[in-house]
Amino acid sequence: MMGPVLAACLLIILSTAWISQANGATCKKDGGVCTCNDQTKNVDCSSKGLTAIPSNIPTDTDRLDLRGNKLSSLPHTAFHGLNKLTILNLQFNKLQALPAGVFDQLVELDELHLQYNELKSLPSGIFDKLTKITYLDLDTNKLQSLPNGVFDKLTELKTLYLYNNQLKRVPEGAFDKLQNIKDLQLQSNPWDCTCNDILYMAKWLKKKQDEGLGGVDTAGCEEGGKAVLEITEEEAAEDCVYPNTTTAIPTTIITTLASSNDDDIPELPVPQENFQKFLGYQEPDHLPTQPQCLMSISGYLGLMMFFVLISAAILYVIHFLKKA
Repeated sequence: MMGPVLAACLLIILSTAWISQANGATCKKDGGVCTCNDQTKNVDCSSKGLTAIPSNIPTDTDRLDLRGNKLSSLPHTAFHGLNKLTILNLQFNKLQALPAGVFDQLVELDELHLQYNELKSLPSGIFDKLTKITYLDLDTNKLQSLPNGVFDKLTELKTLYLYNNQLKRVPEGAFDKLQNIKDLQLQSNPWDCTCNDILYMAKWLKKKQDEGLGGVDTAGCEEGGKAVLEITEEEAAEDCVYPNTTTAIPTTIITTLASSNDDDIPELPVPQENFQKFLGYQEPDHLPTQPQCLMSISGYLGLMMFFVLISAAILYVIHFLKKA
């Protein structure tokens, strides 16, 4: 009677192996693109040319390294289920925006690296769930402004890097809740010290300088090179007026075009992306990368092999019983 027992054991082993492969397809040992360390719970997906977040990242991952890829966007569910993550590295990608809620389940996160991307703005409340974070790096992006209260929930934050962006000011009260901040880097931004919006930041930085906070003198005015913390109310007396980002066609051009013959109107080049927006075309959130496609193929092949082996085991059992 050992034959049926061995066949049943074989079925169990094959089922377990296939399920393990399906759940761990992210890792190289299971045919994926990332290197996974079971002891440290680290998943290294750095410098893989990825254009989308790999699927099936183990839910017990402690550190996820996605730096040096080609990520230009993230789905809002990109990191859902990774509530044990403490370090997330997304630096050296091409991220242009962050969807609201993308970090909401990372309640244990300690470090977030977003430097060297192409972020122009941040959604309101984007960091609100990261109440344990101590390190936030946003340097070397294209940030033009910060939403009101963007750092209000980050009471444990010790390091904040905002240098090398396009910031002219910060909202009133932007830094007030950073009770544990130790290092704040603000250099290489075009801080506008001519209008009164800068006064909150100037007074806050001056106060923190007296308290010994490092980096408060790194913020320099766009004009004159004076430190922001040295700006007085007399120097920043103007009301802040920033140009409208919408563009209108000058009246003179409209009049000229209306009075011209069709043959005289020059052909204006239209950027492809603008034409696509005019037609209502939108790029999908992300496309599968070649490694992901290969993972899908390997999964299907594994499933086929699984059923073939099951069939063989069943035939073996039937043959043994007939023979008995």
